[in-house]
Amino acid sequence: MNDPGEIRITDSWIKDCRGEKNNVDPALPYSWLVEKEISPSGSVEDILTIFLTNRECQFHCLMCDLWKNTTDHTSGDGLVSGQIEWVLNQTPDVKHIKLYNSGSFFDPRAIPPGEYQRIAALLEGFQTVIVESHPAFIGDRCIEFRDAIKADLQVAIGLECVNISILEKLNKRMTLDDFTGSVGFLLDNDIFTRAFILLRPPFLTEHDGIFWAERSIDFAFDAGVECCVIIPVRGGNGAMEQLAAKGLFSPPDIRSLEKVLEYGIEKQAGRVFADTWDLKQFSMCDKCHTARTDRINGMNLTQRILPEIICK
Repeated sequence: MNDPGEIRITDSWIKDCRGEKNNVDPALPYSWLVEKEISPSGSVEDILTIFLTNRECQFHCLMCDLWKNTTDHTSGDGLVSGQIEWVLNQTPDVKHIKLYNSGSFFDPRAIPPGEYQRIAALLEGFQTVIVESHPAFIGDRCIEFRDAIKADLQVAIGLECVNISILEKLNKRMTLDDFTGSVGFLLDNDIFTRAFILLRPPFLTEHDGIFWAERSIDFAFDAGVECCVIIPVRGGNGAMEQLAAKGLFSPPDIRSLEKVLEYGIEKQAGRVFADTWDLKQFSMCDKCHTARTDRINGMNLTQRILPEIICK
């Protein structure tokens, strides 16, 4: 695609492209859901995801829209754990939970470390706890939280794209060495990892988007990651619309997501999932998008390549 040219990607430019934040209640999660996921042992089980409301991430990644549901201040004592308790009081019995906070769980300005013990008490009975974090916050706080919970801990890290030039343009403030160092530290402390991988970030063609997503899967598994999640890049945060207007960004095709998911599953190096949120926006065909979405969901749950969808 075209070179960014006159666009200088900085924190201030990205923030200037934004619209308004959503009105959120700091005492409540902005969303939660229960969905199915195949475990490392091969059983399909329910997993609860709570999207916690807390302070906006201090990193301003080019493609991110998670800032929309954040606050401008650190949560007061008991607010984050209170959100978790509120959800647990109304959900069915599940054994696996994701606590996603639109940033880094181990950022003390987002989740006060003083909350760890109360959160751990609420999580008693869970077998798996998954949180997310930027490599900048991978360290002793991870071990502190691991010791507090009586469950297997997994940390999701945004690898995004291993094309170094693209990674720099994403304003991620992370190097590939930062990623591998974080994964190594977590593994040395009996904490598993999953990687978020972008499909067709800005500045890449459709073909190159597929290529670099596949190379990112290779890199993640070589680093020791147990699970990869492929996320098709979408607009909606302001910056992406600015880039699209200059021919620097186009969302990927759903067929590309199928291809990259197939590649990851065929490697048999670990679990590979495709993010299925609002997949219709990536399909240009009303006749086959439902079948393709069903196929992707099926491959997510079976970790097998399912029959190709043929559409004229």
